Amino acid sequence: QVQLVESGGGSVQAGGSLRLSCAASTSEYTYKNSCMGWFRQAPGKERERVAFITSDGNTTYIDSMKGRFTISRDNTKHILYLQMNELKPEDTATYYCAAALGRFCYKADPDYFEAWGQGTQVTVSS
Repeated sequence: QVQLVESGGGSVQAGGSLRLSCAASTSEYTYKNSCMGWFRQAPGKERERVAFITSDGNTTYIDSMKGRFTISRDNTKHILYLQMNELKPEDTATYYCAAALGRFCYKADPDYFEAWGQGTQVTVSS
C-alpha cells in the first residue's frame, strides 16, 4: 500500500512563492517507474490538473501554470516537488499529489491515478 504525504503549503501574498513536497512510501523501483502529478481543488470547484512528470523527468503543465510552476522528482528519496512562483489569488486551493503506480503518463485524468495524498492548503492573498 502506497502512502503519499504532502507538505509545504501555507499562506502567502500575491507574487510570493511556495514549494510543495510529496513523500511516497513505496519501493524505489515502483516510485521511479510511476507517473507522478499534482492536482488542485478550490472550494466549490472540480479537481484540476496542475502538472505531471514521467519516470524519466519529462514534464507537462497546464497552460495557466506554465512559467510559474515547476514540477520535479527525486527518485532516490521518493519525493515529488512543486515549486510555485508568482502566485496569484486564483491559485488558492488544496493541492494534492498523485501517483499512477508503475505506469507511464498516458493520461492526466484524476481517475488514472490510484494513489493520492491528503492534500496541503495553499492560500494566496491579494
